[in-house]
Amino acid sequence: MAKITRDSLLTLEAYAKTRKAFRAQVMAHKKNRKIPLGEHITLIFEDELTIRYQIQEMLHVERIFQEEEIVHELETYTPLIPDGHNWKATMMIEYPDPTERAEQLAKMVGIEDKVWVKIAGHEPVYAIADEDLERATAEKTSSVHFLRFELTPKMISALDQGGSLSMGVEHPAYRAVIDPIKSPYRDALLGDLIRP
Repeated sequence: MAKITRDSLLTLEAYAKTRKAFRAQVMAHKKNRKIPLGEHITLIFEDELTIRYQIQEMLHVERIFQEEEIVHELETYTPLIPDGHNWKATMMIEYPDPTERAEQLAKMVGIEDKVWVKIAGHEPVYAIADEDLERATAEKTSSVHFLRFELTPKMISALDQGGSLSMGVEHPAYRAVIDPIKSPYRDALLGDLIRP
């Protein structure tokens, strides 16, 4: 799988020249990687391109050019790139009204552990959430979580051979299922995996 290295990043000046075109490319790419689970949760499945964009944007917006700060951004974001046998997603819980959002986040404690993907013929795989730092408390969950779905070679093989893919969230305060995940979303996710 592609890796983002210090040497592969553009300088601030070079990025400023290509930023508009690169952003358009990434937004088009993300269209097939954003999967809504019901009305209020969206999973954005990350890959090398989406994370490269995130890093370049952070460097650009924060005007970061010191070597140690660039390395820090790399260390923060590159773990969000899938490695061929998993999917990694940013989970967004979205309620436009701040009062309603606060109420719902209080009801959704633990929801990040109740998100699943399932490949036909196999057990559901529940997300491993927030490996970098804890984003929830006993009183409320965060509106953003980072999820990893670890897949076995048999699951990847089944998906590669046409097995259906579904996903959902099962929490007392919020339930949603998409069955099946259709193309082009399924194709984008299959492209993240190394076939056995």
